[in-house]
Amino acid sequence: MSTATPIETTLPTVNARIYPKGGLDVLSHAEVARLRDVSTGMHDLLRRCALAVLTSGSASDDPRAARELYPEFDIEVHQQDRGMRIDLHNAPAMAFVDGEIIRGVAELLFAVVRDLAYTAMDLGADCGRDLESTEGITDAVFGLLRNARILHPAEPNLVVCWGGHSISRDEYVYTKQVGYELGLRGLDICTGCGPGAMKGPMKGATIAHAKQRRFKTRYIGITEPGIIAAESPNPIVNHLVIMPDIEKRLEAFVRLGHGIIVFPGGVGTAEEILYLLGILLREENANLPFPLIFTGPTTAAPYFEQIDKFIRLTLGEAATSRYEIIIGDPDQVAKRMSIGIRKVREHRIAQKDSFFFNWSVDIPLEFQRPFVPTHEAMAALDLHHGRKPHELAADLRRAFSGIVAGNVKEDGMRRIEAHGPFEIHGDADMMQSLDALLRAFVQQRRMKIAGEYKPCYRVVA
Repeated sequence: MSTATPIETTLPTVNARIYPKGGLDVLSHAEVARLRDVSTGMHDLLRRCALAVLTSGSASDDPRAARELYPEFDIEVHQQDRGMRIDLHNAPAMAFVDGEIIRGVAELLFAVVRDLAYTAMDLGADCGRDLESTEGITDAVFGLLRNARILHPAEPNLVVCWGGHSISRDEYVYTKQVGYELGLRGLDICTGCGPGAMKGPMKGATIAHAKQRRFKTRYIGITEPGIIAAESPNPIVNHLVIMPDIEKRLEAFVRLGHGIIVFPGGVGTAEEILYLLGILLREENANLPFPLIFTGPTTAAPYFEQIDKFIRLTLGEAATSRYEIIIGDPDQVAKRMSIGIRKVREHRIAQKDSFFFNWSVDIPLEFQRPFVPTHEAMAALDLHHGRKPHELAADLRRAFSGIVAGNVKEDGMRRIEAHGPFEIHGDADMMQSLDALLRAFVQQRRMKIAGEYKPCYRVVA
């Protein structure tokens, strides 16, 4: 698969030559040439994402940290008669054992090349796709997932787990316990692919799957270019998908998953919650079964009380009927999720909908259009009472998305450094509740893994 030569630098690095397996090993000359040309045109993005994968397991959530540690790293895609070849220069030695790249790391590296190339070739400016309509965007999400070989006709069993990358030890252990109970019941795991609450459920499920002698298991990680460098894939992920933007990433979670569990987290988790609730609150989705459980250890009870209070104030009591909160009981969480997924199965059969992709959920264009969190866009968000709940949820989601960008995405961090904090405006009671929630995230160290957090936002009533 690879040959490697050690290099002497501050941190151990190697030069390596990798030959893809699975998905990229059977290509025509024209396809390889296109892939090479695309990779050349998006070299910096490819380099950043590849380095994130090669430093899988990193404890940092600074997207620039890996590049500072490995400034000489580079990647090249070459064409040859047998398909394609990836050359790595000054790659992190931690991705290799005895001169051979770790197999799981190599698979994730191929996924990076595959998904970035597919996005550029099939979703680019000249692709002919309609990326301004709901149907066109959903078709693009489907295409990305199918190209990644994620879509398989099978019984519904995929649980999406959301939660923070920066969580306490108690919370992390709890996510493993829940993952273990899910795994015992034959359920597979999909997360955002990073550390913390994204790693714990997969780790717990791995042990349970081994006990149940389940060997064809899925640990799916769905990320996007802006976040992967800050949340490198954890080592358990065996199917990595890189979506072009956060909106398509969120849609992929909802289309793929048969139920969602939310663990404690920060602004990214709040963004995910608001995205899903905004969709489920639409009249078109009123009768759609979609199990949604908020859970954590007993120490996390105040966290979910505050989240619940914020949802009631902003989206109303109707939103609370779409989720249940279970504290300190992993077994009950798994039982409730299993029951919910059985209802999903019955509904899909009745509606003649596929098990592997949720076509029937209605996701409006306002939830699909990419939001670029500039200072002007953040200040213009309409966060006031009197709006339809799903419309308000869409703008609240964008507010949290902007804070995520300011915290861990390189473009957002640069905007904050150049122009200062984002300003978020809205009704006084809503802004007070939002400010209290964000302050709690800061005090509980949910914004950053390490270092003193400096807010990238200012809440204005």
